[in-house]
Amino acid sequence: MPCIAGSWEIRTDGLEYRFHLRKDVYFHNDPVFHSRNGRQVTAADFIYSFNRILDPATVSPGAWIFDYVARADSSPAFSAPDDSTLVILLRKPFPPFLSMLAMQYASVVPQEAVKYYGEGFRRHPLGTGPFMFKYWKEGVKLVLVRNPSYFETEGNTRLPFLNAVSISFLSDKQSAFLEFVTGRLDFISGLDPSYKDELLTKQGRLQPKYKSSVELLTQPYLNTEYLGFLMDQETVGGKPNPLKDKRVRQAINLAFDRNKMITYLRNNIGSPGVNGVIPKGLPAFDSSQVYYTYDIERARKLLAEAGFPGGKGMPSVTLVSTPDYLDFCKHIQQQLDCLGIEMKIEISTPAAVKQMKAEARLTFFRASWIADYPDAENYLLMFLTQNFCPRGPNYTHFTSPEFDRLYDLAMHQVDDSVRYGIYRQMEKIVMEESPIVVLYYDQVLRFVRKGITGLGSNPMNMLTLKRVKMSQQY
Repeated sequence: MPCIAGSWEIRTDGLEYRFHLRKDVYFHNDPVFHSRNGRQVTAADFIYSFNRILDPATVSPGAWIFDYVARADSSPAFSAPDDSTLVILLRKPFPPFLSMLAMQYASVVPQEAVKYYGEGFRRHPLGTGPFMFKYWKEGVKLVLVRNPSYFETEGNTRLPFLNAVSISFLSDKQSAFLEFVTGRLDFISGLDPSYKDELLTKQGRLQPKYKSSVELLTQPYLNTEYLGFLMDQETVGGKPNPLKDKRVRQAINLAFDRNKMITYLRNNIGSPGVNGVIPKGLPAFDSSQVYYTYDIERARKLLAEAGFPGGKGMPSVTLVSTPDYLDFCKHIQQQLDCLGIEMKIEISTPAAVKQMKAEARLTFFRASWIADYPDAENYLLMFLTQNFCPRGPNYTHFTSPEFDRLYDLAMHQVDDSVRYGIYRQMEKIVMEESPIVVLYYDQVLRFVRKGITGLGSNPMNMLTLKRVKMSQQY
């Protein structure tokens, strides 16, 4: 959607992005500027901000969003023909690039403030948004106040509507919930197991006793929860790895009831993962394509074909997960036991699981993929050969020349509908080979007190407060 860039064109078969910037956008007012109204944002500010992200000295975790930018004399191909025109050249087409520029990494910051405050810039952040930094006590509270010079309007009213926003940092989810139900917090996001049954019915609806004071906002969330298999591990514990056999992986995909799992463990929050790795909420999601549903008889047949009738002769497998997914692991363990597969559960800290997964040290693991940007390519890149971990997010070490070929073909397609068709072909290859077991597609959950409007929700679960209003009686 247009924001600071009022309009843009994509030229030369997807290699040139030309943005036309608004001329009424100003940085937040600050002593580093000589004006009481901040300073107007120009194309040069974006070039500085992007180069700052790419500067190794910044150590930014977001430098990868410019991986496809071309280089001119070793410098990134950013240019500004004039103050209101920004041009970015890519070395090869990459259709999701536009979505990546909407990530927070690509936000514009003023050079003079970064230089003036140095390492203290984190405590004096300056941007262009609807709210300005006011107060921050780390781990306790952050306060933002209305930006009177924000450029967007609704009708004849300049946004935002709120005068200030206070954010509390509560590591204890139960405490946050109690603060919310007693009225000391106006909004919480997500659902913790400690209070899910208190807030929601088994059908995923708000409990009747909260309907008069709380509103539930929900929609698909770009998050796919899954189990992953390490595809190139030949042995486990000195024995041949049974998970190397595609039929065993397919049998596991068929052996448990995702609908029951969603109903009893998630209060119907989310959707069973039967349609592939691309989640609901993306245009490339195909609800008509069903890959794996509960079918114990077919699972038994596949297991027998793999040489393990009734699970006989099959070594046990160990699923590694974090503590917060133990109930899911136990559910799957019980279901696989009915198939004759002995599955052990190993619980580790999130940091340890992340590290072992990145180093390809987990044969069988639970994971999730939350979209960095809203394009199905962000999910399919998990299966590219060139993305083998640790250099990329292919934690299963899945490889397919045909998949890689289709990926390259998709990246040269400017037409979205054609590209989505190729994405679905790629997804079909992945689901046939089954390097993963898709558990479910997640759902955005927002709980907001009555009298607050304009919050809304979105599949990226990004918090946008510029149109939020509070009723006078609130």
